[in-house]
Amino acid sequence: MPSQSRPPAAGPSTPSRHQRVLALEGHVLNYHFKRSSRRTIGFIVDESGLTVTAPRWVTIADVEAAIAEKQRWIFAKLAEWQERAVRRRVPRVTWVDGASLPYLGQPLVLRLGRPDRPGGPVHDAASGTLWLDLPPQAQAQQMRDRVQGWLQQQARQLFIERLELYASRLGTRYTALALSSAATRWGSCSADGRIRLNWRLIHFPLSVIDYVVAHELAHLKEMNHSPRFWQTVASVFPDFEIARASLKEHAPELVPEF
Repeated sequence: MPSQSRPPAAGPSTPSRHQRVLALEGHVLNYHFKRSSRRTIGFIVDESGLTVTAPRWVTIADVEAAIAEKQRWIFAKLAEWQERAVRRRVPRVTWVDGASLPYLGQPLVLRLGRPDRPGGPVHDAASGTLWLDLPPQAQAQQMRDRVQGWLQQQARQLFIERLELYASRLGTRYTALALSSAATRWGSCSADGRIRLNWRLIHFPLSVIDYVVAHELAHLKEMNHSPRFWQTVASVFPDFEIARASLKEHAPELVPEF
């Protein structure tokens, strides 16, 4: 993320009855202002910017003096939300020779023209390159279809390997695996042992994939999210909280578009 010469301004550009502007040491701060029955001045910074709530008897001058006192904290929080918004933008793939997308947590460069012989994509792990057996003039749809097919194939192979590993550790068995393209969830497990995993997990590091696999298999022992369920997950994946936190930052609809 490029550095900024000044803290970001908050709030939408469209003025409203509750929006105010304050100049602070050469910076312009937009904020939402509300009156309430509370006894003190309150500050909230979220995705919509800064909201200041004050008692009805507090003057605007007192409110803005309080903002000035907390300006370092306010600008720091605004910067955090701006950085979070940048991280969560949907990454778009430009389907041309040299394009890149994440694969197992690392950049994967797409190149047209397989270096040896035709017959399907070739993954050069050492250079992080996926060679596509397509001509230089290939259309974007051709590249997209070829890459998606390869990613789904890799996802199925890897998911089966990890399911077998963690099922053995848990002392349980699953009955079937299906790939999902769900827009709102990474995996699911039915009582009869059928596992569904979102193939887009292939974009993430192996630790994240292992967490989802262990999570779904643990449901074969506990079909809930009780403390016993999380103890079951932890028994085979002790660092699940780290992987879970990482996954929460990336909803399924925010991974590279196809």
